[in-house]
Amino acid sequence: MEVYLIRHTAVQAPGLCYGHHDVPLADTFPAEVAQLQAKLPPAPVTGYQVFSSPALRCRLLAETLTPHVVLDERLREVHFGTWENRLWDELPPAETTPWMADYVTQAPPQGESLVALQQRVAAFLAELVTKVDPEAPVLVITHGGPIRALTCHCLQIPLRNAFQLRIDFASITQLKWQYERWHLTGLNK
Repeated sequence: MEVYLIRHTAVQAPGLCYGHHDVPLADTFPAEVAQLQAKLPPAPVTGYQVFSSPALRCRLLAETLTPHVVLDERLREVHFGTWENRLWDELPPAETTPWMADYVTQAPPQGESLVALQQRVAAFLAELVTKVDPEAPVLVITHGGPIRALTCHCLQIPLRNAFQLRIDFASITQLKWQYERWHLTGLNK
């Protein structure tokens, strides 16, 4: 089974903390979609199997690729709690400093830790193995955080190294399920 983890296209939210918050797409959306489509494998006769985060920035991309999209809450970006929809520069250092020192296990106030994010996206991936046609490409439209967390999970990389993985807007990270394990076949394409 081939799984294409696709990060949503660029957004217009300079300096904003926007994990679960919906933000507008950048004007480059049509061009980014065209570039992305050129990198995808040809769609089989039955079409792609497409799963998406319910966030608008992911849903719009998914619906551009196919009319048949399965939305899954587990594919959302990490939840930043009370920091959502606030400028990073305006967040209180008393809250951000401990989180920056240990973003793996610490959560923003009323938010979610990176460990919690990884647990939910790993559960999605484990379920995917049992419920999709292994012959048809699977497109998963999501965010940078879930892609990093899944890549770390599949390769058994410590989560503290997640931000060393570059995941650009409209990029593809490719996984292959083979011999009862995940293999990384492409990163940030």
